[in-house]
Amino acid sequence: MISREIVFPITMKTIRTISLTISTYTLLLCSYTQAEDWTQWLGNARDGVWRESNILTTFPEDGPKLLWKSPIGSGYSGPSIANGKVYVMDRIQGGDPRTAKDLHDGNPPKNYNFVRKLIPGKERILCLDEKTGKVLWSHQWDCPYTTVAAYAIGPRVTPTVDGDRVYALGAEGHFFCFDSQTGEIIWKRDFKDDYKLTIPEWGTAAHPLIDGDHVISIVGGEESTVVAFNKQTGEEVWRALTSKQPGYCPPIIYTINGVRQLIIWHGDGLQSIDPKTGDLLWSVDVIPTYAMSIGHPVLYENKLYMMAWARVSACVEVADSGKDAKLLWAGDTQRGIGGVFCTAVIDKGFIYACGIGGRYTCAKLEDGTRQWTTYKPSTGQRPAAWGNVFTIKHQDRYFLANDLGDLIIAKLSPEGYKEISRTNLIEPTHWVAGRTLVWSHPAFANRCVYIRNDKEIRCYYLGNDQ
Repeated sequence: MISREIVFPITMKTIRTISLTISTYTLLLCSYTQAEDWTQWLGNARDGVWRESNILTTFPEDGPKLLWKSPIGSGYSGPSIANGKVYVMDRIQGGDPRTAKDLHDGNPPKNYNFVRKLIPGKERILCLDEKTGKVLWSHQWDCPYTTVAAYAIGPRVTPTVDGDRVYALGAEGHFFCFDSQTGEIIWKRDFKDDYKLTIPEWGTAAHPLIDGDHVISIVGGEESTVVAFNKQTGEEVWRALTSKQPGYCPPIIYTINGVRQLIIWHGDGLQSIDPKTGDLLWSVDVIPTYAMSIGHPVLYENKLYMMAWARVSACVEVADSGKDAKLLWAGDTQRGIGGVFCTAVIDKGFIYACGIGGRYTCAKLEDGTRQWTTYKPSTGQRPAAWGNVFTIKHQDRYFLANDLGDLIIAKLSPEGYKEISRTNLIEPTHWVAGRTLVWSHPAFANRCVYIRNDKEIRCYYLGNDQ
C-alpha cells in the first residue's frame, strides 16, 4: 500500500492570514481570560486602580450576581485576594464595650471619640476559598482592646499577601507572618513589647508594605515610627523617625525625579526616607489633626497630595534632586478636600475624593481650587457625620463604594459628577455618630468585588457576561 502525503502550497498571503487569525484569537482569549488578584490594600500596585477588562458597564436591574457569602466577625479590615484565596481579619468580642472598664484616671473625656476602655476579645485572620467562601484555615489570638471604645469593633488592616506568605497587623500591635497555604505562624512581633508602643486612640491601622526582602510597617515609639523587617525572619533591618504619634497612614514607595523614596505621614509631619537604609531624605510640616493621617499621600508627576480631617490637605512639591521638598499650598475652607478615611485619586491633574461630611469633591492639584462638590455618591443630598466614599479607578470610569453599602459606577471629570449605575451590595452594621455604616474597603479581583460588614463577607460577580 502506498501512502501519499498531500502538501498544500503555502504562500506569503496564507502565512499572513494565519498569523492574523492566531493573533486575533489570542487577543480575544486573553481579554476574556486575563484575571488579576488584589494582594493588598488598594490593589497590587497600592494605587487604587482596577486593571481588569470585560467588566460590566451598568449593574443589572436586580443587582450583580451574588456568588457566595460567608459569616464573619466585626472589623474594618478589607479583604485581599491571592492565588484562589481570600484573606481578611475580624474580631470575636468578649464583652460589651458599653459596660467595659474605663482606662482613664478620673473622669473620662466628654467626647466619646476619645473614651478608651478595656474590652476583652480575640482577633482573627481568616483564609477563605475564593470560589466558594468556605473557610480553609483561621488563626486567632487573645487581644483585649485598649482603644477608643466607640470604634473598637475589630482589626483595621488589610492583610498583605506576598507569594506563599501573608502579613497581618492587629489593632493592638500584634504583627504576624503566616504561611498563606496552611495558616502556620512563620514569625510574629508584638509592637507593645518590642517597641514600647502606646497604642493610638483608634488602634494600629497602617497596612504593611512589601519591598524586596523587607516588609515595612508603621510602628511607633522612640526612633521607630517606621521599621523595616526581614520578611523571611521578622528580624529588624532598620528603624527610623520619632513622632509623638505614629498616625494611621500606610507607608508608600515612589520614585520621584529618579530617587526611590519611602513616604511616611505620621502625627508630626510628612517625611521621606531611603527605603534601603531608613536615612532621612526630606521633611515637610504637614500636621494632621489628632494625628489622623489615614489615606496615604498620592503622587502626580513631582507633587504629593494628602488630606485629613478638619480640612487638612496639602500639596508638596519635590525638588528636581528628589532629595528636598516644599509645601506648594495648604488646604482651607476654599481649597483642597480634607477627606478623612480615604485616599484621593488624581487624574490628569485633578483630585477626586470624599471630604468631610460626605462632600465628594473635585479640586485642581496645581492650586487646590475646587471645581465642584456633590453629596450624590455618599448621602444623596445632605451632610452626614463621618460620611465616606472609597474611589477606585477603572479605565475611563470609577467605582465608588460608599458607607451605606452601595457600589456606584460613575464618570468623574473637572466638568462634574455623572452617575451611570448604582446598586446596594451589603447592609451597613456599624453604629456610629447616629448612623449605621460600613467602613471596610472592598477588593476588586478576578472580575468580582469582595465586600464585608460586621456579620459577613460577600463576593459578587462583575463580569460583563452576566
